[in-house]
Amino acid sequence: MQTEIRKYYSDCDYSTLRLPSRSEHWLSVRSGGEGGSLFETMKRKIIDLEGAPISHFVMAGCQHYELGIKAMGTIDWPLTWIQGDACQKGLVYSSQIASISGTDLAPIHLEGELVGYQYEDEYARFCRLCSVKPEDTSASREEQSNSVFERMNAALGEAGMKFTDTVRTWLYLDQLLDWYDEFNEVRTRFFEKHAVFDHMVPASTGIGATNPWGAALLADLLAVVPKSDACRVEPVPSPLQCPALDYKSSFNRAVEISFPGYRQLLVSGTASIDENGQSAHLDNAKAQIDLTMRVIKEILKSRGMDWKNLTRGIAYFKNRADEILWEDWCAANDMPRFSLAFSHADVCRDDLLFEIEVDAVEKHNRNSS
Repeated sequence: MQTEIRKYYSDCDYSTLRLPSRSEHWLSVRSGGEGGSLFETMKRKIIDLEGAPISHFVMAGCQHYELGIKAMGTIDWPLTWIQGDACQKGLVYSSQIASISGTDLAPIHLEGELVGYQYEDEYARFCRLCSVKPEDTSASREEQSNSVFERMNAALGEAGMKFTDTVRTWLYLDQLLDWYDEFNEVRTRFFEKHAVFDHMVPASTGIGATNPWGAALLADLLAVVPKSDACRVEPVPSPLQCPALDYKSSFNRAVEISFPGYRQLLVSGTASIDENGQSAHLDNAKAQIDLTMRVIKEILKSRGMDWKNLTRGIAYFKNRADEILWEDWCAANDMPRFSLAFSHADVCRDDLLFEIEVDAVEKHNRNSS
């Protein structure tokens, strides 16, 4: 098992995780340019991408949706398209695509729409859902949110799974800061209804961004069903933070999936929140980035990992000008290059300026864990 990081050029990174029976690949492109420059880059690089795409994240102006589809050619995989404030004047910003090779993919449809794929290896079955939308975008935001969760549950049912098999979610809320508390109430009620609290609360990212379909909520999901005790799924706490459940936000700080030979760590969207659940370093983006990355480092360290183990991630900036502070932090802390997309969007609190989610992998020796 090895992780390869291949750098194409300054705005494009490609990571490959090679496993005994399958491989995972992530391609990230950052642009910020006008028009279809990012889409033309994606089209060229998708040709080089190993395996079959299973998810595609795009941060760009909603007015570019049709242009992007046309520029990239036939898109026969789910596309999660969100727009943050940086895209309102037509900027095309960032994209990340994931693919799988070495195993067969079975498509999952909801009412005729492709929403994801299921696949498996010798240790587990997997389901990756993308861009799940509410049934009725004219309904209230709370009704739309419940609809999205119920539709994800229905899609999991198509794969022979339950929502309790979910290990991670991505939740993109239009005008998040106006109704995040109400959304959390909907999520909590759904988790209670489907006994999620009796099993494991998934890792998650919650971001404020709109979408081309006018939905109050757009969601992605990853579920894993172990075939035996050779595969284990466990929550991982944050050494420097309290559980998010303590302030009524229903997600785990991280989740680890353990297989014979390696462990895969999925770290939730992480921001400058202290051990008491309070936002720290108000109005100081540099200090918020530093605290956030110290939190991430301690989560990695608790699982015998470091920056070198990172495979993919997405960094979310409330203010696009703060990107330079991230680049400065990386240079000062010897952060290695990995497949990282950028996004300009609201974080879950108005006083939080930066959030980042990451995945990491490490060779595994169960006798020492």
